[in-house]
Amino acid sequence: MTNEELVVFRFRKKDADDRTRIDRALRRPREPDYVRAALKWRLLDDPWRSWLRRSDAGVDLFNRWHEAGEHVALLGEAAYREQLVRTLSRAVPRDCAAARFGCTRRMDRACRNPEICAQDPLPGTGAAVHREGPVPGGCDHYVGWWGDSYGLRVAFSAGDRHRAVQWDRKLWIDGAPIAAEQSLDEYGAWLDERFFVILAEGPDDHPDQAYIWDSPVSAIRSLVVHDADRAATLVLVPTAGERWTNPTVVRDGDVLLVHPDRDGGAADRTLPVY
Repeated sequence: MTNEELVVFRFRKKDADDRTRIDRALRRPREPDYVRAALKWRLLDDPWRSWLRRSDAGVDLFNRWHEAGEHVALLGEAAYREQLVRTLSRAVPRDCAAARFGCTRRMDRACRNPEICAQDPLPGTGAAVHREGPVPGGCDHYVGWWGDSYGLRVAFSAGDRHRAVQWDRKLWIDGAPIAAEQSLDEYGAWLDERFFVILAEGPDDHPDQAYIWDSPVSAIRSLVVHDADRAATLVLVPTAGERWTNPTVVRDGDVLLVHPDRDGGAADRTLPVY
């Protein structure tokens, strides 16, 4: 048997084994609901069970995330991703924590303090740009790992007014695709309750341009600034005289200051905030 014939044989055998397994499962008596429920919800701590009684978006997210294989089998991967992004666009931090995403404190594991994070946020904490648990209301950033893709990242603005979803170097804010024509970095961040900033690949013709093998974007970078209140996106491209190796945006009252890097030098551009 040639290698090609062996590969075909193995695929056919796997298909036959899968069909046999499905046939056997369909012939088995249905498990009682309480058994199915115990299996499905066994990972949920009591505080998250209480939270999900209040959050239909949280229940939807938990189901879609933990039954991803079943949803992909029904919908296909593209439709599954599209629907999951829409679900996340309705979610709040505690929904992501209940779904066992990693968080600001530890992105590689689920929340370890649900008795604190499942509580309602304390009065007066809505203006905080950065939240790291354990804290009532949950963290401001969550990460889920699915298949071979880049991590699925969900970042909430101050007061949880808006949410940014990043997945496989694509970005959605409040459910709308942002800068779809740009090659984006893996990480973006909220400046405050309104502005989200992320790096993008810079212009090929920049005199200092170079490409780094382990970076998703080039050495000279452009900048994407999204105003979530106005649903407006601005792509800032450095000129030949602007050496943007790590462009950084700082809000100073009614203006945004664009610095070429994080070294604290003078701003290259000043953008008014309306």
